[in-house]
Amino acid sequence: MAIRSIVYSDESLIRKKSRPVVDFDEKLWELLDDMKETMNKNDGCGIAAPQVGVLKRAVVIEACGMFIELINPVILKQSGKQESIEGCLSVKDYNGLVERPLNVTIKAQNRYGDTFTMSVENFTSIVFCHEIDHLDGVLFIDKAKELYSKKDMEKMSKE
Repeated sequence: MAIRSIVYSDESLIRKKSRPVVDFDEKLWELLDDMKETMNKNDGCGIAAPQVGVLKRAVVIEACGMFIELINPVILKQSGKQESIEGCLSVKDYNGLVERPLNVTIKAQNRYGDTFTMSVENFTSIVFCHEIDHLDGVLFIDKAKELYSKKDMEKMSKE
């Protein structure tokens, strides 16, 4: 495993649409393992392959006591609404207030190519949607109702 460099919001690659994964092999497994290590090293709760410079539809999430890999994920159903302050490993200086679905059902594949469906809610739904957006070149700053500098966020947390 290796820690990979993060691709930031000012780099054009992060805005490109990712291609479906077709080979479920050791190269994919290495990418997923590296993504997990990179996410953990950077204190993230999710990371998508484009964030480490690979335009493949692969996501790694570790949230609410769950670790999951989503390959070629598709949102099948969503319901409800929730707002939260989001940040991103690829967006250095800002957090933003974003509206996301409260409940999401996805279909994806695991690292071996097996298809599964899964329903999540609350914070986990936010993370799933945030990371799946990355696969289409969409960042939370594109959807944010309000943006806050990280300095502003630090001040607000101290008040």
